Amino acid sequence: MGTTENGNMLFPQGEKAPADYFTGTAWVKILVPQDETGTYSIGDVVFEPGSRNNWHTHPAGQILLVTAGKGYYQEKGKPARLLTKGDVVVIPSGVVHWHGATRDSRFIHIAITNNTKDGAVKWLERVTDEEYDRVHQTGDDDPPPAVKLTETAIHNHKMLFPHDVSKLKETDPELIEVFNNFAYDEVVSYGGLDTRTRMVAIVASTIACQALSEFTFMANGALNAGVTPVELKEIVYQAVPYVGIAKVLDFIHATNEILQRRGVTLPLEKQTTTSRENRQEKGLAVQRSIFGDRIDKMYQEAPTDQLHIQQYLSANCFGDYITRKGLDLKTRELITYAMLISLGGVEAQVKGHVRGNVNVGNDKATLLSVTTQLLPYIGYPRTLNALQCLNEVIPD
Repeated sequence: MGTTENGNMLFPQGEKAPADYFTGTAWVKILVPQDETGTYSIGDVVFEPGSRNNWHTHPAGQILLVTAGKGYYQEKGKPARLLTKGDVVVIPSGVVHWHGATRDSRFIHIAITNNTKDGAVKWLERVTDEEYDRVHQTGDDDPPPAVKLTETAIHNHKMLFPHDVSKLKETDPELIEVFNNFAYDEVVSYGGLDTRTRMVAIVASTIACQALSEFTFMANGALNAGVTPVELKEIVYQAVPYVGIAKVLDFIHATNEILQRRGVTLPLEKQTTTSRENRQEKGLAVQRSIFGDRIDKMYQEAPTDQLHIQQYLSANCFGDYITRKGLDLKTRELITYAMLISLGGVEAQVKGHVRGNVNVGNDKATLLSVTTQLLPYIGYPRTLNALQCLNEVIPD
């Protein structure tokens, strides 16, 4: 019977699936019969633990929406894919495949099947016990035998990247074992950062590190963790005054591609709060709210031929960017800190923004947590430099 994770009925129990086409016990409830045009039907399918259907094809394809439990989907000649609640499978026309439950869990999905004059499904031979056992031994619910990941590392990684299939597990299993256990277990377990804040800091860091591939990967993880399209855009925009447009341009294009693939219409809603007439005034006010009278001292001490840089900082960096909506000031200061410690060689600016973070409410514990979460991505030298700056500004 179809159930939710807490055991409540989701759909009424269907009819027992025909033994000719299923191994083990399964139930099928037709939710939407074939419509008048004969184009599709929708059914709720419940597989008891260990059950599966035969190899088969769909002449016009099928879509599976997983609603509960754990199961497998496998195409002929390809590795099996572990499926859990929320996963979606788009099955192309004519592809030989099977799906069913793991040994230790029910598996429930909604099947949307396209119909043709030749029918909706063509049944083939059974999935043998040997084929099923082989999948269960190397399925995606457990890492390949050469990669021993902790349960925490597996959980944290899958939460952010539910559909990721790592090629490095096959080519570089030792590295993946060391890195994933470290980054997704040991490091993630340190400090009190929520997942969203952690991902915001990591995404900002990858821009400063010029790590476009990792940015693309982490940006998708951030969106999966609840970061909004506007917030993701604002992280990238804020990198412009700190990293430079020459280094940020590719990340803007990558962000646009990520959002468009997710169905987000561009451009997003405007977040600007200043105009050409008031940007310097409002930017200077934000600077003072973060850094206090140090800003006035910087203006007073600037040589005449360099005063324009201070004015640019107020009008452009803070007036054009930091005053924008989409992210609050505390988050923006954390982003700046993450970018600066990732850049390296800007210790004076790191120290200034450590003070700025404290002034807007980000304490030393928060900054230490951000630094720790970035360690796997920026390495030890830059992490240790960041710690030195942090301890000089906020001694224990």
